[in-house]
Amino acid sequence: MWGVPRVSEDHLTARREQILVAARACFLRKGLHNTSMQDLIKEAGLSVGAVYRYFKSKDEIIAAIAGGVVGGISRRIDEIATQQLPLLESLSVLLDVIDEQTGADGAFPIALQVWAESTVDPAIQTIVYERYTGLRASVRVLVAQAAERGELPPGADLDDVTSAFYALIPGYGLQRMLIGTPDRDGFLRGVRALYNR
Repeated sequence: MWGVPRVSEDHLTARREQILVAARACFLRKGLHNTSMQDLIKEAGLSVGAVYRYFKSKDEIIAAIAGGVVGGISRRIDEIATQQLPLLESLSVLLDVIDEQTGADGAFPIALQVWAESTVDPAIQTIVYERYTGLRASVRVLVAQAAERGELPPGADLDDVTSAFYALIPGYGLQRMLIGTPDRDGFLRGVRALYNR
């Protein structure tokens, strides 16, 4: 008895990635809100059934893109945590990560659209909440290490410090995307000036 040939895992992964690459191109060209599933299907060059086999909706595609972005940055933060760097040195390395992601091939331009859409779309707001609270939890590890090394004032609330420290990361990226400044070294000088007060 002849069965249906099994599709390899590599093939499935490649098709899924093909759809995500197409979605990213559409989102950058037309905007998140103005891109339809039909646009994504056409861009991917696949049949309707093939695309829906992997993703049931545009929100699922957005979730996958956001998950990939956050997952990659979380892994980088975890790598930084293993180095046990002082907090400002950790920030310096994180700014390198953000610089990589603000370029034309980076994920920050898409992230910016996802954040904006999350203010008006409850489904996307849920995606953003889940992804970015997870990312903030990774950043908290760096802050906790800094507290253990005595870099923070005694009794400093780790959640408060994490919120403030975490805001520096997308804040730097947003400024770089929207107005082209500050440069990394100037931003670090500014943070050090505030940090050493």
